Amino acid sequence: MTGESNHKHASALKRSSDHVLRQFGRLTRHEQIILMILASLLGVVGGGSAIAFREAIDLFQWGFLGIASGGDISSIPWERVMLATVGGGLLVGLCVRYLVPGRQIHSVSEVIEAATFSGGNIRFRAGLASAVVSAMSLGAGASAGREGPVVHLGATISALVARKLKLGRSLGRTLIGCGVAAAVAASFNAPIAGVFFALEVVVGHYTLRAFSPIVVASVTGTIVSRAYFGDFPAFAKLEYHVVSFLEFPAFALLGLASAITAIIFLRSIAIAQYTIRRSVVPDWLRPACAGLAIGLIALFFPQVLGVGYEATDQALNQQLGFAMLAALLVAKIAATAISLGLGFGGGVFSPSLFIGAMLGGAYGIIATWAFPELSSGHGAYTIVGMGAVAGAVLGAPISTILMVFELTGDYSITIAVMIATAIATSVTKHVYGHSFFTWQLAKRGLDPSHGGEHQLLRSIRVRDVMKQDFQSVLRDASMADVRAALL
Repeated sequence: MTGESNHKHASALKRSSDHVLRQFGRLTRHEQIILMILASLLGVVGGGSAIAFREAIDLFQWGFLGIASGGDISSIPWERVMLATVGGGLLVGLCVRYLVPGRQIHSVSEVIEAATFSGGNIRFRAGLASAVVSAMSLGAGASAGREGPVVHLGATISALVARKLKLGRSLGRTLIGCGVAAAVAASFNAPIAGVFFALEVVVGHYTLRAFSPIVVASVTGTIVSRAYFGDFPAFAKLEYHVVSFLEFPAFALLGLASAITAIIFLRSIAIAQYTIRRSVVPDWLRPACAGLAIGLIALFFPQVLGVGYEATDQALNQQLGFAMLAALLVAKIAATAISLGLGFGGGVFSPSLFIGAMLGGAYGIIATWAFPELSSGHGAYTIVGMGAVAGAVLGAPISTILMVFELTGDYSITIAVMIATAIATSVTKHVYGHSFFTWQLAKRGLDPSHGGEHQLLRSIRVRDVMKQDFQSVLRDASMADVRAALL
């Protein structure tokens, strides 16, 4: 009797375990569950990649300039600055020539191209080499941002995973979005902005199928970053409040000024690229020439070196006067245009924040002087200018607005930032026709507004889809013959 009971118990246990295994098998075959698991893993890897990239920048900066991140750049001897920028530029040029596939440093535009037109195909070696060269560029003092290389590095790893797992075009694109979101969120401690940057700039849509895994990846990347760096905004948290609704016309006018500034910034990069390509300077020597020019600018304005968050923070804290704000605005545009135009690696988001902060601060001083009783203080205009210029340059107003809020920790002037950013983005799009990323794609004959489907249709010829295995009937065939042919 006991043996029979044990046998029944064993049979029931086996049936239960078989049921669990079947359910687990069905679960693992479910596409969304797989995406969630992969998104979590890519969040960890993307967060780790962002940490590694920032540490690499600090390592190169210590080697070239002799100071750690956040150190006093103005205390560096002028000969050390010139040696770092020129010598670093020469090293970058040689690395691009001999180590980077295609002799081209990749950034966000290549991620958009891969996600939209190439089925998520990103070469791993090119992505890794671009990240190393970009970190070297920023460590040597190139006036650029760290967001572009971090985005490309996260996307490169995600594309590798999608390729190894042989995922389709749609899933691969979502995984790239996961890598991008994790990298942005971890790099800037901005999980919400990481999600919307990936959706707005890379994936190009907000469907729930892509939204959920990208959120998981962004949150996971943020957790990894906060565990390493701590949980605090990139800039000092300040509280600014709009004093009166009569101040909104001033914010709208700042949006227009931001559009003009963004257009000048974008045109400066284009002019720098066009000028150097028409010159006789060889490719490998161009970053050294850029380093010479940046070093000369830095002799007067050392704040232009590197990412430039320290000067941006000073502007937010209202520690810079009008003359310095205006001078740094011009100097940063020139230094960044030279850096990116002549072959240094890096992105445009951090320089856009810097330029917007200087513009907003200078504009705010004038507005406060003209209408002191209505002004919220020029620190508030600094935040608004940051969002407006960056949104216009990137062509991503939603994610930029959210990122500015998360970087500063200040949500009290939401409407002002939204108004200025919307105006700046719209005017820049109408007048210039491109953001920085779409301009880079347009140079390659690509238009992301048409989407990958348009490009796919253009690449398929009629003869590729024509078939000859059809049935034919005579014109005077009977109905029976037609029926037989159809069957």
